[in-house]
Amino acid sequence: MGGRTGKFVAAFAVACAMVSSSVSVVDAGAASRAASKAPITLALITSLTGEAGPEFADTPQGFLARIALQNAEGGVDGHKIVPLVIDDQTSPTAVVTAVQDAISKGAFDIVSASPLFFEAAKYPNQQGIPVTGGSFDGPEWGTQPYTNMFASDTGSVDPKYPVNTGIGVYLKAHGGTTIATYGYGISPSSSRSATGTAQSFQRAGAKVGVLDTSIPFGSVDFTTQALVAKQKHVDTVYAGMDNNSNFALAKALQDAGVKVKALVFPTGFEADVVHSTVWQSVQGGFFDSTFRPAQLPNVGTRQLTAALQKYQHRSPANFPDFTVYESWLGADLMLKGLQLAGPNPTRANVIKDLRNLKSYNGNGVLPNNIDYSTIFGHDLPQLCSWYLQAQPNGFVPVSSQPICGHDIPGTSTAGS
Repeated sequence: MGGRTGKFVAAFAVACAMVSSSVSVVDAGAASRAASKAPITLALITSLTGEAGPEFADTPQGFLARIALQNAEGGVDGHKIVPLVIDDQTSPTAVVTAVQDAISKGAFDIVSASPLFFEAAKYPNQQGIPVTGGSFDGPEWGTQPYTNMFASDTGSVDPKYPVNTGIGVYLKAHGGTTIATYGYGISPSSSRSATGTAQSFQRAGAKVGVLDTSIPFGSVDFTTQALVAKQKHVDTVYAGMDNNSNFALAKALQDAGVKVKALVFPTGFEADVVHSTVWQSVQGGFFDSTFRPAQLPNVGTRQLTAALQKYQHRSPANFPDFTVYESWLGADLMLKGLQLAGPNPTRANVIKDLRNLKSYNGNGVLPNNIDYSTIFGHDLPQLCSWYLQAQPNGFVPVSSQPICGHDIPGTSTAGS
């Protein structure tokens, strides 16, 4: 795991200037050719309502924009792609219903951008349905028998959740001496990221003051946690939760007078945060992005930004956030699988061909190339990401290149 130089306004101006030149020219007959074969339904499961709703509400935009772009180019071998978006309501029971609903409505494939997909993963597995999407919810992306699942962000996960050097080295380099980390009790990925960050920081030669993985999902009351952090002389914080909890924690720490040298959020890198009431509370904090930020434009980010503008009417100033990236890449990888499977794809062929895909980076959106033929059950050799710092006028990348770390052999946070 790593993190994320340049002035925000200047970098973003470049991104905006490049948007108009990045829209590809589409064959006028492509749309009609897309209707010449049977349509293929691609379902997105995400949390539009419930506790995760505020963070995931715009998730469908990436999914819908990527499919619209593909259909404008003729679909996949003449097959029009039909999008289906289903809300899991951030509910362990409703996510099961959502997946079953997708299957009953004839979804050929499923894209997950859900914090609770692990609760329903067995159903597409039993039906032999390929699944792509974000591996942020749980270990099923790298655990048998779920070889029908392909993480389009990290490739897979090591179900042992080993400790990675990156975050600890980064926080210690920014002056941290004593850390507090927080995660949701219900979420394996949240609790393990909190535990892994604490251990990574300790391995870097610093101290763990607080490790709290008992936070109720969606909690916004951190008065007690802030007082404990102050008593423990905490000066470094990792908030491994969703935006509403992370920002409430930052405000509580500020109100309690906790002097934080380094604060890291794995989510919250969003345009509307800059103009929100929480912006002052997170000043100086670092936001971790697994995906190349629009503030550092390349061909992949320009394609994404342009498609969002054209098909979802999303302003370039409203740069893609975590969940939009996740749903875009989930759709992109699945479309790749359909293309590889030939003119008359079957689910089995999509799974087989994706498992033989040796190089994928989302058109440069990802910091690493993923080899799906070897990645299942493992982390990438290096886990890399960009860090952006909250400064008065917006998010500023810490560096132009991603910051990387490697797993520490023999470590595991799977029991956390």
